[in-house]
Amino acid sequence: MAFPQSFLDELIARSDIVDVVSSYVQLTRKGSNLFGLCPFHSEKTGSFSVSPDKQIYYCFGCKRGGGVINFIMEEENLPFPDAVRFLAKRAGLEVPEEEGDRESGRRRQRLLDLNRDAARFYYQTLHQPEGRAVQEYLNRRKISRTTAVNFGLGASPDAWDALLTAMTKKGYTKSELLEAGLVVQNRNGGLYDKFRNRLMFPVIDVRGDVVAFGGRVLDKSEPKYMNTQETPVYSKRRVLYGLNLAKKTKRPNIILCEGNIDVVTLHQAGFDNAVASMGTALTVEQTRLLSRFTKELVLCYDNDSAGKIATDRALQILNNSEFTVRVLQLPRRRTEDGELVKQDADDFIKFQGAPAFEALLSGSENGVEFRMAQIAGKYDLSDDQSRIAYCDEVSRLLATLANPVEREVYTTRAAETAKITPEAMKLEVQRAYRQNLSRERKAELRRDLNPAAQLQPKERSLRYENVRSARAEEGVLRLLVLDPDLFSKAPPLREEQFSSPLLGRVFSLLWQTRQAGHSVSLAPLAGELSPEEMNHITAICQQPESPANRHQALADYIRIIQTEFQKRAQGGSVDPLLAATEKIKDKKGTGGKQHGN
Repeated sequence: MAFPQSFLDELIARSDIVDVVSSYVQLTRKGSNLFGLCPFHSEKTGSFSVSPDKQIYYCFGCKRGGGVINFIMEEENLPFPDAVRFLAKRAGLEVPEEEGDRESGRRRQRLLDLNRDAARFYYQTLHQPEGRAVQEYLNRRKISRTTAVNFGLGASPDAWDALLTAMTKKGYTKSELLEAGLVVQNRNGGLYDKFRNRLMFPVIDVRGDVVAFGGRVLDKSEPKYMNTQETPVYSKRRVLYGLNLAKKTKRPNIILCEGNIDVVTLHQAGFDNAVASMGTALTVEQTRLLSRFTKELVLCYDNDSAGKIATDRALQILNNSEFTVRVLQLPRRRTEDGELVKQDADDFIKFQGAPAFEALLSGSENGVEFRMAQIAGKYDLSDDQSRIAYCDEVSRLLATLANPVEREVYTTRAAETAKITPEAMKLEVQRAYRQNLSRERKAELRRDLNPAAQLQPKERSLRYENVRSARAEEGVLRLLVLDPDLFSKAPPLREEQFSSPLLGRVFSLLWQTRQAGHSVSLAPLAGELSPEEMNHITAICQQPESPANRHQALADYIRIIQTEFQKRAQGGSVDPLLAATEKIKDKKGTGGKQHGN
């Protein structure tokens, strides 16, 4: 392992999983475990479980799990070494680093330092003669100096190598500049600045680190916006522009906008709860980040076809989540020529003012109302066939609402829109609801009729070839984690006797830990296993195991594993569970009749 096991033992002992997770998720005790809303996917009913006894977390919804290090890796988007450093800093421990890991941490910190120095360079350029064009652009956009300072806005010079020269003078290498996405390499191997003659927006994460940049042109040229590509310190799916400031808001919600300028203008107008995604639609990872700071979101995308598509996609992600979601639709603006044009939040603030936006914000509709309006806009409701088509589509939307009162309220509104009786609309919604239930039951029945599939790992790459042996192997791992004292000094099994390579590898890792005299737990495995592997191992370990007959259970598990290994070694019989599954499939395919000509 990269870190001494004794250090990891102390780190895990000082990083109780309940304490760590509680700083991100509100937990409620139910029996021996604690439950809350999963931070890794949207849900209204808490399926996220934390076990103080086993020091693991597991979500019964999205099937993610692991130990305390895994949790920080997922939640903070950090690789294993950096997650260890994060927890060590939290626990007040000094990290004993090996050379390779020290280099990895140094490399990451160098990129963050480089981004910080680049942000300072762009900021200083804005206030020098080379930044006059950007200063004039900010004046035209009515962005004050105070706001520019608050966001750390800057200017990239109209030159090919201004940043490259300045940063190499500071001691940064060309490879570091390339890795940070600040320079580009041409076909001949030469380097030049990626951002030139642009208004620069440093992207600062919630920890205060500059992780990326966005650059906007000053004229009509394309691309209008240019963003940093994915780097070792930046993933656009996990960052929201402006959240480092919006997280401090006293307002009850957070406004999601399309562009960086929208965020800057809204903050200047007093709406310090605005954020924007960086060149991507809203992602699940971003909703997880937002859930730390609010439970109410307001979608304020542009009022054009692209904005409406983005709104609909966001609503699909947020459907049945813990968030209350509203949609603020910006009206079109009439120009001096009488033409109606779309406007974004920045335009609306400039032409209508902050009080008008506040009024819109207060009256914004919820997500269901927005989607119902979108459906209604597709049909000519004066035509009978179109009204029938509208009723069919809107009933399928309303049938997805879990709350029966909510379904009733919006069913009545849909009936008013379609100009039919509430009773008739209610029948349509009930029909769609029954169809949904029928599909779910059929899917559940298919799963129940396939016992082997029920016992298989979620990931196809981890599927078992011998389910009977693998289930016993799972039991051995579970007992090893729960009670290592059950085992004698010599390992009762060899890794090659396991039918599942993953389970055999984990057994070896845990046994080596036990033999070295260290505590046996899943947390240190975060550095050895992939997220998918860790999810599966955690799913195994969170299953109950009766303490009353652990000795007999262990003997039974070992006997099954050894027996199945001998059969495989002799080219022996087929796994009985898989054989039973094939038999069921065969009967279903022939209607229970025997084959015949």
